[in-house]
Amino acid sequence: MNSEDQIHAAGRTHVGQRREDNQDQFLIAELRKSMQIHQTSLALDEESTLFGGRNGQLLVVADGMGGHASGRRASNLAVDHLITQLLNNVHWFLHLDEERDQSFIDSLKSLLERTNLKLLNESKQSEEDRGMGTTLTVAYIVWPRMYVVHAGDSRCYLVRSGQCSQITTDHTLARQLVDAGSMKPEDEATSRWSNVLWNVLGGHGENQFTAQVVRVDLLPNDTVILCSDGLSRYVDPNTMVSVVDQFGTDLQGMTDHLIQIANEAGGVDNITVVVGQPGANQPERDTVEPSRTVPLVRLDDESDLQSDQASSMSLQDLQRFANEDTLPDERDRQR
Repeated sequence: MNSEDQIHAAGRTHVGQRREDNQDQFLIAELRKSMQIHQTSLALDEESTLFGGRNGQLLVVADGMGGHASGRRASNLAVDHLITQLLNNVHWFLHLDEERDQSFIDSLKSLLERTNLKLLNESKQSEEDRGMGTTLTVAYIVWPRMYVVHAGDSRCYLVRSGQCSQITTDHTLARQLVDAGSMKPEDEATSRWSNVLWNVLGGHGENQFTAQVVRVDLLPNDTVILCSDGLSRYVDPNTMVSVVDQFGTDLQGMTDHLIQIANEAGGVDNITVVVGQPGANQPERDTVEPSRTVPLVRLDDESDLQSDQASSMSLQDLQRFANEDTLPDERDRQR
């Protein structure tokens, strides 16, 4: 593979300083058209595989929960099922245009919904795995567009021209309180509710699952960062900009340094980060329309969910599990 054809992304995961095992997963992949030849009259070798050009890049981060083995299994199952769906749906590899954009977004929503059902069904097979869940944040890049599909509190950031924007929304009770005006934004990170999730894949399935989908139009010098909350709780957007400026195109060095910052700051959780520069091989354009970050699938029922959660949990209940990534439904198991 020549240098013009290489995928410009790097990832790393680390157990952190407090946990005994790592329940995070990450994936970096390029999607290509391919054809397996079994028999033909053409001048081609039988049982050979033909590959077309790259059609997309895939960046994934998942943060499992539900106990040591179950959390790791949940994140593993989610990423594995995601890959299986991608490989068995040919429309993922077709050229996208504006007319088919909404149809593609609907497919992304369905992908996450089917993955959620997969985890729910698997969790019913074993009492040990009952209630297991995972966050899942996926960046599907078909230049110059990026589609971010998300559930949970792992994050996707976009670093552009010295600014870092969070693309995803944290599906936590703390974020809901901020959106409702009941909590100051500056208090969110240290709130006891910052790790209490109302929306993940799997879990006990008592709440309606919601897939957030965001489309971003990318520019050649953009840097995309996906990470679990083990990184984002320690590394703020300004620090991310500084690290991107410091390491430039050394993406592996960038991921290593971000992991190091989180570990030195405490590392109480598993730490995972994926960094990509998908426009590294794209030519500069003299004139580019302003980019947009548009949430094409909104969380319409978010205020209702916040109210329901608040009525079902007392402060005493929340304190039982507020120090770890968990689901409200797990409070009965931890008593």
